[in-house]
Amino acid sequence: MIQTVDFFTPIVDDPRTFGRIAAANSLSDVYAMGGKPLTVMNMVCFPIKTMPIEVLQEILKGGLDTTQEAGAVLVGGHTVEDEELKYGLSVAGTVHPSKVITNSGARTGDAIVLTKPLGTGIISTAVKKDAASGEVLESMIKSMVRLNRQASEAMIETGVNACTDVTGFGLLGHAMEMATASGVGMELEAGKVPYLEGAVDYTAKKMAPGGTKANCKHFGTRVNMSPGLKEWAFELLFDPQTSGGLLISVLPEKTEKLLSALKKGGDESACVIGRCIKSPAGRIEIL
Repeated sequence: MIQTVDFFTPIVDDPRTFGRIAAANSLSDVYAMGGKPLTVMNMVCFPIKTMPIEVLQEILKGGLDTTQEAGAVLVGGHTVEDEELKYGLSVAGTVHPSKVITNSGARTGDAIVLTKPLGTGIISTAVKKDAASGEVLESMIKSMVRLNRQASEAMIETGVNACTDVTGFGLLGHAMEMATASGVGMELEAGKVPYLEGAVDYTAKKMAPGGTKANCKHFGTRVNMSPGLKEWAFELLFDPQTSGGLLISVLPEKTEKLLSALKKGGDESACVIGRCIKSPAGRIEIL
């Protein structure tokens, strides 16, 4: 049995889209473990005195859309009055005990694969500042509403050593957690990491969200960057993601099979971004 919960404040203006994104984000932990979601429960904080009930109705419809897409069943939930709107899901799923995929199984020599492009945090900040185009916003939403279901099925089919989903700690934060838990180091190539349209430009214009600075402060001392890399690369690699992709550690000889399955399933941005190295454990080299 897998049990997880996640909820957060709106990241887009449209209520139904927010519901879809929040649900996809909540389901991601189950997929990262190679599991199958079965039931979900709504988690809602809603300012009923200042916001129309129709907004909540649309959010819940969006959450139900994604829940049904995942093949899970909505069985209830809980709502409280709050000054700030928040929404997400408690998710129950299953996985065979001998087939659980954790973030602690990465091995020296493994290839590191990322399934979705980075940049949701920086683009969301740009949207709040009216600096992002409609095309950039649409691309970000398309990435966030996409379930990690197909990616999870691809890694189960291939057989991988470790996995985690990339969310609030950013790519580097979650990669570091995997490296530390597995007792390996990592080399990541900034030039191979996929980014959402506009993410690089907005980062260069100093629009990084507060979460980026917090991630840099907390994890930054265990990251070494090549002298030639620009500052924006460091910040963007720490960009906190909402409904980000999966970060997968896989044997080199299985890499092509995994990438083929990922792309066949619709994860067109999936690519190898680095490898696991012997030491120092828990540290990351950015090339």
